Amino acid sequence: MKTIGMLGGMSWESTASYYNALNQGVKAELGGLHSAKVALYSVDFAEIEELQHKGEWQQTAAILSSAAKSVEAAGADFLLICTNTMHKVADDIQANINIPILHIADATASQLVTDGIKKVGLLGTAFTMEQDFYKSRLQDKYAINVIVPEEPDRRIVHSIIYEELCRGVISARSRTQYLAIIASLEAQGAEAVILGCTEIALLVQQQDTHVPLYDTTEIHAAKAVELALMDR
Repeated sequence: MKTIGMLGGMSWESTASYYNALNQGVKAELGGLHSAKVALYSVDFAEIEELQHKGEWQQTAAILSSAAKSVEAAGADFLLICTNTMHKVADDIQANINIPILHIADATASQLVTDGIKKVGLLGTAFTMEQDFYKSRLQDKYAINVIVPEEPDRRIVHSIIYEELCRGVISARSRTQYLAIIASLEAQGAEAVILGCTEIALLVQQQDTHVPLYDTTEIHAAKAVELALMDR
C-alpha cells in the first residue's frame, strides 16, 4: 500500500472528513484491521486565511510548499492538498516536491466525465468561483461547461464557508440558502453541482436535494484510496 500524503488544516474540520474517508475506503477494500497509511501536515488556517484575503498567494504557496516537503520527507508517495481553494498554488507546490499531486479538480472532472455531465454548477469560496484556476481546468482539460452563482449568492456562499463551516457551525438557515442557490444553478441549466469547497458537504448532502451533488472531499479521497491500493 502506498502512503498518502495529506496537506491539511484548511480547515481541520474538512481534513477530519478526509482522514475518515481514507480509512473507511481502505477498510472497505481490504477488510480486517486495515487502515490507510497517511503522512499528514496540518497548517494553521488562520495564517492561510489572512493571506488569502490579502491576495498574498505567493506567501501561501511558500508556506504550503514547505509543509509539502515535510510530507514528502515523511515517506508519502503522492500528495493530497485537502482544500479546493489552495489548488490555486498547486503548480508552485508541485515545483518544490518530487512526488505527484493528485489534483482535486482532475479527480472531480474524471467522475463528471464518467457520468456524462456536460454542464455543472460550482459552489466554493469566492476565489474558487470567481478566479480561473479551477473553472478553466474543468473547461479546457475536460470540456465541461462551468457556471457559478450570481454575485450576491457568491457572497452568501463565501461568507457561510468562512464564518460558519470552517468554525464548525452548521445552520439550518444556511442550508436553506445553499439549497436555494443550488436550485438557481439548476434553473440555469446545470445538470449537477460541484461542492467545490471541502467544508460544504458538512452542510449539504445529497438527500437534501434532487440535483446531483459532487462532493469533492469524498471524490478526492476515493481516488486517493484507489491510487494507494494500485499494484499492491
